[in-house]
Amino acid sequence: MQWSHIRSHESGTSPGWCSIVGAPRCGTTSLARYLGSNPNICPANVKEPHYFSRREFARLSEGEFIDRLIAEYLDHFFPGREPGQVLLDGSVSYLYAPERLKPALDAWPDAKFIIAIRNPLEMLPSLHQRHICNGDEDESDFERAWSLVGDRRRGQRIPRTCADPRLLDYEEIGRLGKYVGQFFDIVGRERCFVSVFDDLVADPAIQYRRILDFLALPPDERCDFAPFRSSTGVRSVLLQRLLKRPPVARSLFASEAALRREGIAINKRVGNLPGVPALKAFRKRLLKWNRTSAPSRQLSEELRTEMIATFAVDVAKLSALLGRDFSHWLTTDCPIRPSQSIDCDPFAVPTGMGSA
Repeated sequence: MQWSHIRSHESGTSPGWCSIVGAPRCGTTSLARYLGSNPNICPANVKEPHYFSRREFARLSEGEFIDRLIAEYLDHFFPGREPGQVLLDGSVSYLYAPERLKPALDAWPDAKFIIAIRNPLEMLPSLHQRHICNGDEDESDFERAWSLVGDRRRGQRIPRTCADPRLLDYEEIGRLGKYVGQFFDIVGRERCFVSVFDDLVADPAIQYRRILDFLALPPDERCDFAPFRSSTGVRSVLLQRLLKRPPVARSLFASEAALRREGIAINKRVGNLPGVPALKAFRKRLLKWNRTSAPSRQLSEELRTEMIATFAVDVAKLSALLGRDFSHWLTTDCPIRPSQSIDCDPFAVPTGMGSA
């Protein structure tokens, strides 16, 4: 199926479509904010819809697929789109499941993708910290969380509030060479712009202009490139899990962004019931109180050595794929950048509420 079939249901203009597909904690939120403010781009009203990784379309007829795509995706996540704008999706789950993007490629044959990458020795501690803030992780120490990967693959030691156990497989999530290679194989290297975190930190303005050029969009006058969603810590892991992953009244206390992501109607009547606004306001105050600066911790020599050995082959593969040497990421004298240096995103997957 082609977008021309869907176009007849719209205004007659075929918009472009671009997705920032991950990896998590590699600057994707900053990129989404920068690009989303461009007048030629329409960002999704939820940064990470995860629409194509959460739904099955194989049994749908072409007409049924088109109807669902318009109602559930375009009208739901891009209600303010205008003719000629590029639609921007920021779902970081797509990097790890590129085979789920076939319907998107059918709908947008000229779809483009932005892949963000980072030194896994920096990325994974930052991801772990984000999982704690989201309520997906209950082990506050990254070294211990890393040691639990084997148990968690066997279904053990998984927090009940975790949206998906795959979130906690830090070793697998960090294999960027593997997943970038798979993504290239399925969607095509020519469709992809790879944003290296080091380049984004060094000069975000240049990286932004490179991406606009990749999208065939004219440069704009943007001069503010402050990072978004820097890493934060929490005072109480247990309190954070209760606030972010409440066991009951999920649709009552979840954020509007989380409800949109799940396709759950935002029930204003329920939201205005006596006591509900006050409870939501109290929850927000608790979340704010529980937030603190992310702890600045260095990897122990033992863990660093283990992670270097774990990712050596994968980083070499990534270097070969991109024609750029990343071996310095794994040298023992390479400093680990603090996780709060710039924004990045949590790895999100097909199930669960997502972040508030």
